Amino acid sequence: MAGSEQRVVAVIMVGGPTKGTRFRPLSLNVPKPLFPLAGQPMVHHPISACRRIPNLAQIYLIGFYEEREFALYVSSISNELRIPVRYLREDKPHGSAGGLYSFRDYIMEDSPSHIVLLNCDVCSSFPLPDMLEAHKKYGGMGTLLVNKVSAESANQFGELVADPETNELLHYTEKPETFVSDLINCGVYIFTPNIFSAIEDVLKQKKDRANLRRVSSFEALQSATKALPADFVRLDQDILSPLAGKKELYTYQTLDFWEQIKTPGMSLRCSGLYLSQFRRTSPHLLASGDGKRTATIVGDVYIHPSAKVHSTSKIGPNVSISANARVGAGARLINCIILDDVEIMENAVVIHSIVGWKSSIGKWSRVQGEGDHNAKLGITILGEAVDVEDEVVVVNSIVLPNKTLNVSVQEEIIL
Repeated sequence: MAGSEQRVVAVIMVGGPTKGTRFRPLSLNVPKPLFPLAGQPMVHHPISACRRIPNLAQIYLIGFYEEREFALYVSSISNELRIPVRYLREDKPHGSAGGLYSFRDYIMEDSPSHIVLLNCDVCSSFPLPDMLEAHKKYGGMGTLLVNKVSAESANQFGELVADPETNELLHYTEKPETFVSDLINCGVYIFTPNIFSAIEDVLKQKKDRANLRRVSSFEALQSATKALPADFVRLDQDILSPLAGKKELYTYQTLDFWEQIKTPGMSLRCSGLYLSQFRRTSPHLLASGDGKRTATIVGDVYIHPSAKVHSTSKIGPNVSISANARVGAGARLINCIILDDVEIMENAVVIHSIVGWKSSIGKWSRVQGEGDHNAKLGITILGEAVDVEDEVVVVNSIVLPNKTLNVSVQEEIIL
């Protein structure tokens, strides 16, 4: 067994039901971290990446969903990977750093030398072993995964300046109003246990400031609506910004794909990115077929073993078909996610869309989006148990659960 000084613990922040509102209507049925991308729950991808870290002792999921919502998944993934995975529920939001700190006793149980911290809503190849090696060479308290983006989109993220020679983090600002840098924070970190001392220092400073404010009841009244709770600590503003330029934090740049999964449109894009990654890492998960005995498969496609797909259908590229789905003769599927128990009947077409659980697409019907993953109506989304009747066309629309469409719709949100 590896010595305790080499052990690594991974922590994945999964958020809670109040955080997934932009993911509706899909998050009405399942916690966002369990929504399937490329046939696997969203959180499965960072967990699988953590599995590649040498001497990994434990994986913790931290969030404020009910424990019962994660119990089945945590049990099955622990058995599958043969690594202990545990869900820890926050009693209330403590912030990204505060949540980590509140479970420090659990995290330090295995006396790890390093703590890997990831956000669940990040889509990446997660180069964690290489990042860990770089972190050890830097010799600092923490290393951030960073990526270059366009100057126009940089202000949507935490922007940073790093020393081009040493990779030291020199300056960090969260979602600035003016352009700082095209280097952004990817929400993936490696820390030494000293991170807990840094969080503790911030908590002490916040407590001291709160005590000072009590001196003046007028000041207390003014700040009551603005101040965050004293035990609420944000990793970006409260830890990264103050420690930048103090030879404590360093950066590791990824040259591979990276996206943030905030909306259903981005989940469709990220499902395609993970399917493409399977081509290199897990080719056995991808379907194949030439249209003779099985369906014609184009590009990267995942089909659950229990799904039934007619041999005359044509599937792909970038298609994920979940459990017990049925795809009829002559159907055409491109860039879509088909969820459990969906039925797609003969000669139906689904393009740039997500089809919700237990929905049905009638004969000769067409469900499609224009494919803009960032636009509100850039893809079509059908919630659970939506029935699209025969010869109906649905374009660039969002349909909430339990609806029947018997007329064609375009660019509509159907409540």
